[in-house]
Amino acid sequence: MKINEMFVKDINRDITGVVKVAQQDKEEVKIELEEYVVTNELKSHFSELFEAYKKGITGITDKMGVWVSGFFGSGKSHFIKILSYLLRDDFKIYDKKPIEYFEDKIDDQVLLADIEKAQKVPTDVILFNVDSKSDSDSKNDKEAIIKVFNKVFNEHMGYCGSIPWLADLERQLDKEGNYNDFKNEFNRITGDKWEDKRADFYFIEEPIIDSLVETTQMNEESAKHWFRSSEENYTISIEKFAKRVQNYIEKQGNNHHVLFLVDEIGQYIGDDGQLMLNLQTVAEDLGIHCGGKAWVMVTSQEEISEVTKRIKNMDFSKIMGRFDTRLSLSSTNVDEVITKRLLEKSDLARDTLELLYNDKSAILNNIITFSDDTYEMKNYSNLNEFVNIYPFIPYQFQLLQEVFEEIRTHGATGKHLSEGERSLLSAFQESAQKYNNSDIGKLVPFSAFFDPIDSFLDSNISRVISNAKANRNLEEYDIEVLKLLFLIRYIQGLPGNIENLTTLMVSNIEEDKIALKERIKDSLNRLLKETVIQKNGNEYFFLTNAEQDINKEIKNTNVDISQVIQETGDIIFEEIYNNRKFRYNNEYDFSFNQIVDEKTRGSQKEDIGIKILTPYYGEISDSQLLLESNGENNVILKLPNDTDFIEELEKSLKIEKY
Repeated sequence: MKINEMFVKDINRDITGVVKVAQQDKEEVKIELEEYVVTNELKSHFSELFEAYKKGITGITDKMGVWVSGFFGSGKSHFIKILSYLLRDDFKIYDKKPIEYFEDKIDDQVLLADIEKAQKVPTDVILFNVDSKSDSDSKNDKEAIIKVFNKVFNEHMGYCGSIPWLADLERQLDKEGNYNDFKNEFNRITGDKWEDKRADFYFIEEPIIDSLVETTQMNEESAKHWFRSSEENYTISIEKFAKRVQNYIEKQGNNHHVLFLVDEIGQYIGDDGQLMLNLQTVAEDLGIHCGGKAWVMVTSQEEISEVTKRIKNMDFSKIMGRFDTRLSLSSTNVDEVITKRLLEKSDLARDTLELLYNDKSAILNNIITFSDDTYEMKNYSNLNEFVNIYPFIPYQFQLLQEVFEEIRTHGATGKHLSEGERSLLSAFQESAQKYNNSDIGKLVPFSAFFDPIDSFLDSNISRVISNAKANRNLEEYDIEVLKLLFLIRYIQGLPGNIENLTTLMVSNIEEDKIALKERIKDSLNRLLKETVIQKNGNEYFFLTNAEQDINKEIKNTNVDISQVIQETGDIIFEEIYNNRKFRYNNEYDFSFNQIVDEKTRGSQKEDIGIKILTPYYGEISDSQLLLESNGENNVILKLPNDTDFIEELEKSLKIEKY
């Protein structure tokens, strides 16, 4: 059986791996609702959220904030987008309400009743990514959060989002019943729709003034005065905004709700205390003035307590009180979603994999092993787990999440990956597709996860791989090892040593791990020779182009052999043998001579000595060593020719000289 024949759903089908908050295509939404996986964790979160949300439906509450946190790829954006469907009373997909897609996903009748009750409440849902809706320089503005909220609310109402003082005019015209007349007059004068031209505010002064004079109480002078002073006179306060939302809700009546769903608020705020304070005040004033009819639900990679803890010397107790509902999505949720949405097996495949596991489970335990200084890396715990996630290995789910997060944190990614346009689900799907035609027994090596994100990496990373591919001194497999070293470059607790690299590159249940280890060693040596990677101790590291240039200069720096020998002696005799005397039982201390190669250290007055022979000493047989030891009364220690100690010592001297 081939890998692509194992799955219930076609592994090559088009899957929307990342949920884009602005995406509202009908067919896409239908697929989202159909394929959304409600894990046990998510079911618990839905229950908690709708239990809190009921308080604003049946009464008054100022606890109207929801903080959804989770590691990169945990499904935060997907979660709030699904909420945006479930909480809209007027939303249908092909005459089917969103809740109908969940009747076979949720077996909790109380929860389903709560969702249905919430869906009957008239609700305006405003879903947006805070970063994409803010101005490019907005983070320098302590009022940035309220400006974004005001912008998206204006847009939702049909007013101009980019020019807030113009939106205020539109709102006033609407209130007085003149807005449609104004738009019609503008269209008559210019031949253009008002909504299409209003962003060109500064270039259409005359038709705006003429339209205002024709349709409102303004005369030409007052219209010109408004046009030329509106920006200067414009102000927005959080209280004014909250009252504006309150007035809108009260005007709608019938227990109307407004819901702000804000994606990536934590990343936007970062460690800026003023932005956090701005969000706190927005939540506080909406809570006070709207009494649970206006809700703010946000996503963040960190829990709210972690964000506030990081921003010192500021009191955020009020925001903690408003965001009383806090939902944390774990990596377990990701595993379950990928397993159910992508890797579900047919009955025949399950039977085949069960036989394979029963036959090979001992081998799997032996080949999936990491060095003792590595944090927990999960292997298959039982038959069911093997069947469910094959051809992947349990540790890969958590590790890939960490890889995505770390390379974003360290600025190794381009704009699209930073915005989440490359998801864990996509990465697993594309990695599985790579081995579509492989027979059962194939395992996906961790290096395979590089290709799904390759096009989203910064050019300084992509160029390293491209240059390595073009290097005739490197083999195809060397490139796979290089990709792996990049993926784990920033991961703490996963040393890039031979043992770990070998395990991460295991690609078959029948893998000869000893042979694989030798193959990887050969690749590492070639990569080192081309200065594409660096070795520190027993660990190997990926180098960017800039780091490669520095390492090449260091490598080409000349160090006198005598310096290396001198430094070797200093380390051995001053750090390892730091006592110049040898103690014989408890009564006698003997001093000893110190020699490295043929270079003596200090005076040679003693009858015995220790002589160290470095790889620079040259070839000498065991019989010659024995004769020399007897003739000189020296204990001779010969360092192996391939010792890492000498290489590291020579490298440190080159760095020091560089």
